[in-house]
Amino acid sequence: MIRGLGCDVCAISRMQKIMENPRFLERWFTEYEREYIGARKNSAHTAAGLFAAKEAFVKALGAGFAALTPDKVSVRHDGQGAPYYAINEVMEAAMRQKGASAAHLSISHDGDAAMAVAILEGAA
Repeated sequence: MIRGLGCDVCAISRMQKIMENPRFLERWFTEYEREYIGARKNSAHTAAGLFAAKEAFVKALGAGFAALTPDKVSVRHDGQGAPYYAINEVMEAAMRQKGASAAHLSISHDGDAAMAVAILEGAA
């Protein structure tokens, strides 16, 4: 059963400008994410997608970042490059309050936009 749904869009050009401030990356992204962003040819595209994924997750929780700081939402990529939420203790506790036991993620890019959808799933 779907326990939460969140969607977010981020302008890549806006992300490129924000990334000029190194404190932004430290505040919003985990160490793994910062390394992943740094290794990508189009780092602003990647950062915008991860940013949208974090926003989508907290929207699915229905709480926003009041309940969870951005660096606590962890996004990783599998061997095929598909993104997924790497559930940590903080994320798991927030999901449990929502009645969710799994989180699903899709990220897409087109033109100057990155978009992410998060679905939280739990037992009926």
